[in-house]
Amino acid sequence: MTKQEDNKAVVVRWFTDFWGETCDLSVVDDIAAPDMLLKYSLHEPRRGREDIRAFMTDFRAAFPDLNFWATADLIAEGDYVVGQWEGGGRHTGPAFGDFLAGSLPAATGRAMRFTGTTVLKVIDGRIVEEIGLDDGVAALTQLGLIKAA
Repeated sequence: MTKQEDNKAVVVRWFTDFWGETCDLSVVDDIAAPDMLLKYSLHEPRRGREDIRAFMTDFRAAFPDLNFWATADLIAEGDYVVGQWEGGGRHTGPAFGDFLAGSLPAATGRAMRFTGTTVLKVIDGRIVEEIGLDDGVAALTQLGLIKAA
């Protein structure tokens, strides 16, 4: 396999095991670099395995049906892999204060569904950064944290 194929395989596993319908947090130790950066517009940037595990634990507690899936073939060049996705979930869990735009009280029942594009940097089989551009405005509007224009 080529380097790009190897990197795509790492990203497919990350998207499936970390962001997919069920979450296996052991994937963080398996393929995330110890100081991995996870950065999306909806949340404070996260750095390191412990911080990334804590983020996902809290996110999935608040949104138990959280799920993201690919919507296009991955593109790889050098150390970078780009993926398009769609996803979301319904807030039926505890209060959630991780959104930069504000907090949700417990179990609002509100659903979010949005899209995005993510660029991941993979070095020696480990993800060193995941930086995404998401439609956070759509998600935050659906959750009632910002008002529609």
